[in-house]
Parts: sequence; C-alpha cells; structure tokens
Amino acid sequence: MRAILATVSALATALALAACATGPDYVAPQTPVAAAGPFLSTSTAVDPTAPASQRWWQLYSDPVLDGLVTDALGANTDLRVAAARLARARASLREVRGARQPQGNVSASGNYGRVSEIQTIPGVDREGWRVDGGLNVSYEVDLFGRISRNVEAARGDVGAAQADLDAVRVSIAAETARAYADAASAAERIAVAERIVALIDRSLGVTSNRAKVGLTTGLDTARIAALRDQRLADIPAIRAQRQAALFRLATLTGRAPADLPPIAAARTTTLRLDRPIPIGDGAQLLARRPDVRAAERRLAAATARIGVATADLYPKISLGGSIGQTSAGLGDLFGGGPLRWLLGPLINWNVNPTRARARIAGAEADTQAALATFDGTVLQALEESETALSAYANALQRRTALQSARDQAAAAARITRAQQREGQIDSLVALDAERTLADTEATLALADAQIATAQVDVFRALGGGWGA
Repeated sequence: MRAILATVSALATALALAACATGPDYVAPQTPVAAAGPFLSTSTAVDPTAPASQRWWQLYSDPVLDGLVTDALGANTDLRVAAARLARARASLREVRGARQPQGNVSASGNYGRVSEIQTIPGVDREGWRVDGGLNVSYEVDLFGRISRNVEAARGDVGAAQADLDAVRVSIAAETARAYADAASAAERIAVAERIVALIDRSLGVTSNRAKVGLTTGLDTARIAALRDQRLADIPAIRAQRQAALFRLATLTGRAPADLPPIAAARTTTLRLDRPIPIGDGAQLLARRPDVRAAERRLAAATARIGVATADLYPKISLGGSIGQTSAGLGDLFGGGPLRWLLGPLINWNVNPTRARARIAGAEADTQAALATFDGTVLQALEESETALSAYANALQRRTALQSARDQAAAAARITRAQQREGQIDSLVALDAERTLADTEATLALADAQIATAQVDVFRALGGGWGA
C-alpha cells in the first residue's frame, strides 16, 4: 500500500513539474507614445507640473463638501452594488483556486433486503441489513494549464471589478460635488435675481414719481413694471433647480430628501478655487483612470481564457483513489474486516476537437474585442481630459469678458438713473440700460455656475477620487 502511494505521489510530482500552460502568455498592451506627454489644453488655471489630487474636493476648503463626499463614498447605493460585484468576483477566484486542491467525498448507504440464495454464502442470513461506506479522493494534474489559466482569468476579473468599483467612486465623488455646487450656484443666482428685481423696483419708483407729475407717461411705467415681473418670474425656476440639486445630493449620500442635513443647503455662494488645478500629464492620467485599468484587466482575463479553451484539446488527467467496506450491519462496518480499495489515473480526452477549436476561436475573438475596448478607453480618457480642460479654460475666458460687460452695464445703469432723475433722458433709454444690466448680471452668475461645473468635469476626467 505504501509503495503504491509513493508511486502515485512521485507520478503526480513529475506530471506537475512537466506541466505547461497552453495559450498565449499575457503581455500588457502598449499605449500611444503621444498619450504619455503633457496635455494640449492647458492654461494658467491648471498646473501640469503637479500630479492630480486624489481627494480633489478638499481643494475647495469647504468642510461641508468634505463631509458630504465622505458620506456618499460610504453610503451610496451604486457603490454598494459595485462592492457586491467585487465580492462576487473574489468568491469566483476562490472557487477556481479550489480546483488545485485534491477533491474528495464520503459516501454511505444502508438498506434492508433479501438476496437470492445463489448470492449467499452457506450459513449466512439471506435477509438483513447491508451497510456500505467509502471515501473517494481525486486530484486533477494541471498538465496543460487549464486550471492555472482559469485562475489567471479569475484574477483578471477581480482586478476589473476592483477598477469598476474605483470608477464608481470617481463618479460618485464628482456627482456629489456637482450637486453641491449646483445648489450653491442656484442660491447665488437667486440672490442676483432678487438684487436685479430690487434695482428695477427703484427705477420703477423713479419712473412712477415722474409719471405722477406729468414728466413721463404710464406706458413707461408699465414697460419697467413688465421688465421687473419678467425678472421676478426667473426666481421660481432657479429655486426649482436648487431643490432638484439638493434632492440629488440626498440620493447620492444615501439619504431620503427629508433626511438631508440643513447644513448641506447653507452655502449661498458658488464654489471657487483659489489655486490652479494640479493635472499632471497623460502618463499619470492613464495610470490613474479606473476605466483604463478595468479595460486592461479584462484584456488579461480574456487572454487567459484562450488558454482555458486550448487546454480542452488535450486530455484531462486525474489521479484518484477510493477505500471502502460493505458489511452486514453498522457494527461490522468498523469491525476491521476486509476493505476494498483502488488507486489509479483517470484520463478523459475528447477526441473530437471541433467544439474545442470553436471555443478557442471564440476566446480569441473576445480577446481582440477586449484589446479594441482597451484602445478605445485610452483614447476616450484622453479625449475627455482634453475636452474638460479646454472647456474650463474657455469658461474662464468667457467669465472675464462677462465680468467686464457687467461692470460696464452697471456703470451705464448708474448714469442713466441719474440722468433720468434730472430729466435728461427719457424712460426708454433708462429701461434699455436696466435690461442690459439685468441680462449681464444673470449671465455672469450663470457663468460662475458653469465654471464650477467645468472644474468638476476636469476632476472627473482626471480620474481622481478612487483612492479616497
């Protein structure tokens, strides 16, 4: 018995040493050389010499935003789904790793019956209990790498699931900051709209007084009143946008709208940065973006599955053994009577390779698709980053022009009000100045909101936030 076990152990060791993995070995794909260089869309508002910040929302120096992002990263439902998928991938990896270990099962059965006379030894009862018990053990020799390639593919799946979780973190952090910024920007736009209405009200008061003494007509008063009402009508729409942003913020942080803390709605000014955004370069971007890492890991898994399919062309070799005993009752089962046992290899070989070759072709096609997906993800990451940086730079330039226009409009409005009080101009000129000021004030406030959104888009495109 010991000699047989030693022989089987030696054979298993020799087969394991001789084993080789079928299919191609994975080689990480190359990215375009130009992708590793600096970004094209740079400006004084960004710093390409500093690497992008993982906890980028802290650049705003807003403790409320910091707390909301922390809440979102801990309670968001999409993150819980992604975390569950990662746990599922890890469980699958443990399962395929288990194929490397010996497999065994214990069986036992008992029945009461009667056998024929010719099957019975003289002097032994033909009727009674028959009890059978046994232990079976088998070990698959991974001679052609089917198991190792399966493990390799499962590791790729785990890496992709981890990167997917990181990508959701990026998205959740960005969407939380965006919702908070939208609510704060809407509050500031409401204040601007109310200030515009107050200015028009003062102009309306002057026009009404002049109409009372016959210096102007009721038509002029009605026109200014209509402008006031138009601007007043803008406020409910902005309030609705602010409420929608707060409701979205509640959902992102895993709360019902009624449970959102009041401090989340306390900010009434648009988010602003007091420093350039650190952005790094293209090489850092591709190393940081979770979607690029996920695509690379899926390519690795797909490549390993070519080996799994190729291994089906070759025989599966298992070493197995069993031991057991049959007795006339439970008392005799463990009585030390004669045992049955056997040892030996089992070879299972499908001699019709058509289906296996079809699976190989399918796995190769999946790998080509995964490679194309990786290449496309790299290009999309570069596109999104350049687009976000360009939009941010142009939004800042637009705001500078709007700021100048608003200042000029405010100066013109002050002059026309003074001239109107002195009777130097008619009310139509004053009305036109008030309308211009109102338009530029509202547009400037909206531009500030768009800059905050553009900043969040930059941070999201750079892929920060998954390491928080």
